[in-house]
Amino acid sequence: MDNAGKKFFLNRYKQLGEEIQDSQIKSAIRINTLKTTASELLPRLEKLGIKLEKIPYTTQGYFVKKTNFSLGAITEHLLGYYYLQEAAAQIPVEILNPEPTDTVLDCCAAPGGKTTQLAALMNNQGKIISYELKPHRITSLIMNLERCGVTNTTVFSADATDAKKLGIQFDKILLDAPCSGNYALEKDWFEKRDLNGIKQSSRIQRKILRTAIDVLKPNGSLVYSTCSLEPEENELNIQWALDNLPVHIEKINLPVGDEGITNIFEQKLNDQIKNCKRFWPHKTNTQGFFVARLVKI
Repeated sequence: MDNAGKKFFLNRYKQLGEEIQDSQIKSAIRINTLKTTASELLPRLEKLGIKLEKIPYTTQGYFVKKTNFSLGAITEHLLGYYYLQEAAAQIPVEILNPEPTDTVLDCCAAPGGKTTQLAALMNNQGKIISYELKPHRITSLIMNLERCGVTNTTVFSADATDAKKLGIQFDKILLDAPCSGNYALEKDWFEKRDLNGIKQSSRIQRKILRTAIDVLKPNGSLVYSTCSLEPEENELNIQWALDNLPVHIEKINLPVGDEGITNIFEQKLNDQIKNCKRFWPHKTNTQGFFVARLVKI
């Protein structure tokens, strides 16, 4: 796709009410409370010349203001004291808010950032069942679980739709869905993506979402998220869920992000979709992101 592709997507965003501007994604880390605490780790990093700033909308997240070397190569990272995790990516697990007594399904788990975050919030108690379809990503998932000291997680190398075979009803479910990504993550995103590919992603997402709701307990919560800005993978999927699945959408109370869009390409959506959150990179200095919290009726 050439420059015409970029014009196509920018025009779509304009129809959604946004004039895309240059944006800078802030690097971020999340302190792993299974291994350390902020009071222990922050002074160590400060001595190394690393300057951090607390992310106001996450419990253990910090923006990286200054560092003179790769944060993925120092001892504290290798020991699992923190996870390199962009700010918006830390939000879905915070919203899901798992309890130590919960049984949680993590539908698309690799490379493990959100799985390790789930385990930390659960204090390595309860049970996490993680699915990852792509075998080559399983290695990084398991390595990150081991590095971060996670012991309450079972990993399946399979499609998340296989979760039905377990015969388990889950208290909470995280569906960080495979998606088309966004231009803030990939320099040549506009050249690599087209509407057909986005619609194909949407079909896959709906298939996983249907299975996830099937195995969720009544009154259980499911957090759906993508790193996409495309309505077909976000608001339109939530509208589909409202039309086809026994769910309602709970409001997400965060001081960052826009509410979900309810007028999309002349289509009026359910007002519940305003309860979702959408992150435009030029507004939030994060990657493009979307998150919704569904409750099974």
